[in-house]
Amino acid sequence: NQLLVLFAGTSTMGGTTRRYSAFPEGYELAKVWEYKPQGGTWGSLNKPTAGGPQSEKELPKGKHPLQLHSMATPNGVKATILLEELHDAYGLEYDAYPIKIGEGDQFTSGFVEANPNSKIPALLHYLDEKGPSSKPRSIFESGAILMYLCEHFDKDHRFLPTEADKRAETLSWLFWQMGSAPYLGGGFGHFYHYAPVKIEYAIDRFTMETKRQLDVLERHLSGKDGRGGGPYMVGDTYTIADMAIWPWYGSLVLGRLYGGSDKFLQVEQYPHVLEWAHRIDAREAVRRGQMVNKLWGEESEQLPERHSAKDFEAVPTASS
Repeated sequence: NQLLVLFAGTSTMGGTTRRYSAFPEGYELAKVWEYKPQGGTWGSLNKPTAGGPQSEKELPKGKHPLQLHSMATPNGVKATILLEELHDAYGLEYDAYPIKIGEGDQFTSGFVEANPNSKIPALLHYLDEKGPSSKPRSIFESGAILMYLCEHFDKDHRFLPTEADKRAETLSWLFWQMGSAPYLGGGFGHFYHYAPVKIEYAIDRFTMETKRQLDVLERHLSGKDGRGGGPYMVGDTYTIADMAIWPWYGSLVLGRLYGGSDKFLQVEQYPHVLEWAHRIDAREAVRRGQMVNKLWGEESEQLPERHSAKDFEAVPTASS
């Protein structure tokens, strides 16, 4: 069946009146928007309100001071990659529990208390000096979690440099990711992969922006932007900027985010981004970080809960 795009009327913004087309047929732009349930993969979960929790359920608690409540989406993987890197560097341990966003775990009372925005990941830090039963410090938003973990546990400043120029570059690219990825995930990913209808304008708009962002990364990693080039986002230093960007853009060019999107986007046009993506992918902590709180795919790629580095030894191998 073919859906039609028809002329629907005019709208006035800033004193300028313009004609607009409507999709689907018969749609007219209202003066005041009203909520209607959406379709698509996540439509039943999306509402225009935050408010209080939708059900009462406390978060589980393990034995370590750090408690992560998350899911192995790109935003969740940022945190678990750094936690695994900190384990390799300093022996840091943590507990990680899955938040099943498809079942609404993010709207339970315990999670809403940890993150009023009801988005993964959320990190709880039980500070030793306050005792194990005290109220923990909660940190939400993946970028904030990365900075917090480095400031408290990266004693050698491996992943968030203290040298002024490198720190500035790391934070600039960290926040570039925070501002850019919504166009990739909520824009391109939604309309290309998840939306219940394929809308040419929306797909073209966010494809163009995604390719522009990939070109930003390509120019930077190749050194064409005059900032020094790779092999990492901050020259020869592997930082939380790489850990933040890779789960989105690295996974995208490696063909792991949205089925067929690597071909659709012609990712071979970005050879330095591909080299960087493979370089990060080869790190052992990155391999493990992708497994934590993962609830889908091959069993050899899943570790739904993590309480010790030894937990990885119980995960079946791909050949078993």
